[in-house]
Amino acid sequence: MTIFHIGFLEFTLLDLFDVLIVGFFFYRFLLVLRGARSLQLLIGLVFFFTVGLVAFWLKLSMVTWFISNIATVGIIVIVVILQPELRRAFARFGQNRFLRLLLRSESKGAVDDIIRAAEKLSDMHYGALIVLENNVRLTNIVDSGKMLNAMVSQEILQSIFTPYTPLHDGAVIIKGDQVIAASCTLPLSQNPAYHRLHGMRHKAAVGATEETDAFAIVISEETGQISYASKGKLYRDVRLQELKSIIQELFISQ
Repeated sequence: MTIFHIGFLEFTLLDLFDVLIVGFFFYRFLLVLRGARSLQLLIGLVFFFTVGLVAFWLKLSMVTWFISNIATVGIIVIVVILQPELRRAFARFGQNRFLRLLLRSESKGAVDDIIRAAEKLSDMHYGALIVLENNVRLTNIVDSGKMLNAMVSQEILQSIFTPYTPLHDGAVIIKGDQVIAASCTLPLSQNPAYHRLHGMRHKAAVGATEETDAFAIVISEETGQISYASKGKLYRDVRLQELKSIIQELFISQ
């Protein structure tokens, strides 16, 4: 479908779509380069390419050769310099709602394994503390435990929290579909409302979510009751279906 003509050139609907895509990526690139350091780099790039165009137009073969060879290496240099900005840009792009829907099926397996493990641990009255890392890194907590970097599975979670095993005492940290570490030490809640809680796991679950956006699942060794903590609040005796829905939303937001 032709939109308009410019002389002998024909501008179609497909061409418009092509221009919009390029324009969108150029706009996002400019957003990445909003910082002072990035702005200086952008000015340098504009100057560099301006010199290249002038050299090409004036047929300055030596300058053209030099710029064309530098440009190849320059792309790698730009990626290295702008690594933090590019990482943030791709992270924001990955938070797009449409992409989250595509990732829902990939996270479903990990969520199902966590729910099945919680149900089994609850039935057996095995105490457990599972922390899901969100946007805020839990580096200090992870460093306090034993690194695993294993895929999330019902079997590995049940094995970790089986009484008298080496890693059962402490918390498991999960990021996405990876069990990052086990036997981790969590900070206890400083909220006076939770000081009378009998279980240390519940206090630790609340404490882990008071200063971060982590999500903690805690299973009582005495009652088998499943609870969860989020944003410094504890929610006791929750249904598995409710817990599953919350975790699915958390996985998509990651």
